[in-house]
Amino acid sequence: MSALSEQQINEYHQHGYFFARQLFSAEEIRLLRETATSDHAMDQAASSRDDGTGTSVRLSLWNHPGEGIYGMFSRCHRVVDAVEELLQDEAYHYHSKMILKDAKVGGAWAWHQDYGYWYQNGLLFPDLCSVMIAVDEATEENGCLQILRGSHRMGRVNHILTGDQAGAEVERVEHAEKAFPLVHCKMAAGDAVFFHPNLLHASAANLSDNPRWALICCYNARSNNPYKESHHPAYTKLHKVDDAMVATVGRDDARRASVDFANLESNDRSATSLPDASET
Repeated sequence: MSALSEQQINEYHQHGYFFARQLFSAEEIRLLRETATSDHAMDQAASSRDDGTGTSVRLSLWNHPGEGIYGMFSRCHRVVDAVEELLQDEAYHYHSKMILKDAKVGGAWAWHQDYGYWYQNGLLFPDLCSVMIAVDEATEENGCLQILRGSHRMGRVNHILTGDQAGAEVERVEHAEKAFPLVHCKMAAGDAVFFHPNLLHASAANLSDNPRWALICCYNARSNNPYKESHHPAYTKLHKVDDAMVATVGRDDARRASVDFANLESNDRSATSLPDASET
């Protein structure tokens, strides 16, 4: 049985993304939010990066999904089966991250492609997929994801540093903005958007009174195993779990926040900047 509708598959390939509304229940998202907002280790591991305007963005990242609620979200059938259908291959967990865009202080993300970063990690093909899950309601006011619909068809573009972030080449973005419709990805908590690694996307600063946290789970195709070692893992078998495990683990205080966070300052430059300025 297909995990996705024909319309969702067509939208992904034609537009570079599709929405999966109410992919997670109110209870599942409540458990995730409660875990994340009270997770001292996540807060301590968060990295802050200047967005080029003096405002900072924060995120926490982990390479392996683990056995806690974060891992249940990224390992459950409803997500992984859909990703594998899009990639037409076995998928493994490339990494996940929590975007911590707090009220009034959450900074912007420059226009970029994920493959603009990950290409540097020895990945020959853009055979990856990201799934952004709204932990809070995402609106224009609190800095929701913005995309240029269909821009994944441009292929990979060059990226340069802006503040502490790597953004797509400004001149090319300016022309892309004329060629592709701008879409604000407004989402209710529990909604998700699946998007292509070459899709140009960005977000504005959060100037509202409401936080805009989001969990992003990133996957690579087994056949796209990197040819060199990097700070994200090579192929590692992903053990999928039943969808019910999301809530089951989320209700277990002893298990729900189990994950090893990466040290962004020392070894995860691709999440926030170019792997090496000399490679620009």
